Amino acid sequence: MGLGDMESPNGSTAGRPDTCFGVFNASLNETQRKAIASPWFSTAFGLIGLCSNLFALCVLLSSSRKLSSRARSSFLVFLCGLVVTDFMGLLVTASVIIPYHFIKFDWAEVDPGCHLCNFLGFAMIFFGQCPLLLGATMAGERFFGINHPFSRSTSISKRRAWSIVGLVWGFSCVLGLLPVLGLGRYTLQYPGSWCFLTLLPDTGNVIFCLLFALLGIFSVLLSFIFNTVSVVTLCRVYHDRESVQRRRDSEVEMMVQLVGIMIIATICWMPLLIFIIQTVLQQLPAPERTQTLPRETQKMLLIYIRMVTWNQILDPWVYILFRRAVLQRVYPSLRARPSIVSLYPVLNPSLRRKLTQE
Repeated sequence: MGLGDMESPNGSTAGRPDTCFGVFNASLNETQRKAIASPWFSTAFGLIGLCSNLFALCVLLSSSRKLSSRARSSFLVFLCGLVVTDFMGLLVTASVIIPYHFIKFDWAEVDPGCHLCNFLGFAMIFFGQCPLLLGATMAGERFFGINHPFSRSTSISKRRAWSIVGLVWGFSCVLGLLPVLGLGRYTLQYPGSWCFLTLLPDTGNVIFCLLFALLGIFSVLLSFIFNTVSVVTLCRVYHDRESVQRRRDSEVEMMVQLVGIMIIATICWMPLLIFIIQTVLQQLPAPERTQTLPRETQKMLLIYIRMVTWNQILDPWVYILFRRAVLQRVYPSLRARPSIVSLYPVLNPSLRRKLTQE
């Protein structure tokens, strides 16, 4: 995302606070343009991401048909929602950005009303926030499933899991629509091929930037807390020699995948989120008339956005590579882990039978 360059936007609109143009000075020569990126690179990058997510989605659908465990099937629903979100995010953003690389259209002429820019900015926020919220949701579901296995009579059904995914999508949609409704605004970003939130020191932009960044950081931290406690609990089960009730490697498998998703999200997203907060807070003393971003800020924002796009490509490979079928081929000596139910050795036989069937 954000590859390529364009000539300076329409002079009559550049710099005006009520448009999506003029936040940066797009005046690069041909050498600088080629140094940023090749359109073929961005095309290949997008195709790899789309194929990776499509392949992961096929594997997920195939696995879900063979499962009888409710806990595992609901987890696969969340994973499926994550993969679909990443796939659609790459598809929607690439459908605007990649044509720009080849056509080099003038945004001010093609989109004088900023409708395309608002759409692309909305897509960047929506498909960016969704994976973070879904990661926190998945971590929370596993936390309660592992640490409080008896607090619910049954695991989350597929229908309820899809409802939760829908709520996450709905919340992210509302968040992405805030600039369209008047809180902040989406603007064309350096080097002129993509739109995003505006890092300028006016009240609306500052509030929206802080809301987006803090919500993302909160999601990552929540995932870290939930996953850490869940991993500690599973380690207790693993080292309990008296508990060999039955095989349930799926609990460990799910946590390995969750931790992988969390690590990728942290590495890819935290630099951008922290950068957004630092930038808007440092610019608060600046006068209201400031309407352009410093060139160094523009370049750093582009670098961090490129890091974020790797999240959409790497997420599906966490599930593809860290499945039991793959891990057992790499490490044939892997043994079955005991169930979380074994933390509670004295159980009513009917309750134990009911839990072991899930």
